[in-house]
Amino acid sequence: MGSSRYAAAVIAARLRASGVHAVAEYASAEAATPGGAGTVAIGISASGKTEETTAALRRHRDAGSAAIALTNAPASAIAVAGTGVLDLMAGPEEGGVACRTFQHTLALLLALEDRLLGRDISRVPSVLRRAADATEDLLARRDTWVSAAGDLLTASGQPFLLAPHERLSSAEQGALVLRQGPRLPAHACETADWLHVDVYLTKSLDYRALFFAGSRFDDEAMGWMRDRGATVVAVGDDIADAKDTIRYPGDDDPEVALLTEVLVPELVAADVWGKG
Repeated sequence: MGSSRYAAAVIAARLRASGVHAVAEYASAEAATPGGAGTVAIGISASGKTEETTAALRRHRDAGSAAIALTNAPASAIAVAGTGVLDLMAGPEEGGVACRTFQHTLALLLALEDRLLGRDISRVPSVLRRAADATEDLLARRDTWVSAAGDLLTASGQPFLLAPHERLSSAEQGALVLRQGPRLPAHACETADWLHVDVYLTKSLDYRALFFAGSRFDDEAMGWMRDRGATVVAVGDDIADAKDTIRYPGDDDPEVALLTEVLVPELVAADVWGKG
């Protein structure tokens, strides 16, 4: 549920692209994968108390699936609902918003992907080191970009976030933290799908977008926003006519971006929340 599903959906799509049958389901789904021998079910819950996820993992265990809990609370309800547990080790998040937990979830699922595909197990730690360095860079420079980006994105009170399919979790998590913290009606959209479902809003709203670069549809989406006077803050690449651009070391690596770029809306949300 929530940000856990955002992370799972991205990794499931990566696995499918490599020929592995993988899905990311709402734990609350009534019509869900039945499970059984040959199925690995991973239930993700930061607190370990998510009722829907605990019940879904228990159902898989009872059906004969290998049922693994990913949680920050290895002695919690979800930990005993499955057949195994893995500690996310994100530590306490005092604001009640799963930020480090989200990043750690992606990291562990990337490691699972490499194990399933038989890759060198040293690859993900190298990616994580680069993502940690990029995270430190954004944190160290936060005073130079957070307030300006926040002012641009929230002046209308309704920010929009776009990201390519391969990193849609960045837009989804970013919109979630803007709703959780400063309680803004933020909305996430996949960049190409934006051209089919959200482009219309640029004509009637003071449209303000956080634009995670990297889709082959970036230019087309930006063309509509440029022509209609939208305010765009770009992340990860230089986008023509963006009002602000936020770069960081390694932003040309899609996996570093996947693990790092969501820090931008997280810090913006914290800054706006603090000012409120």
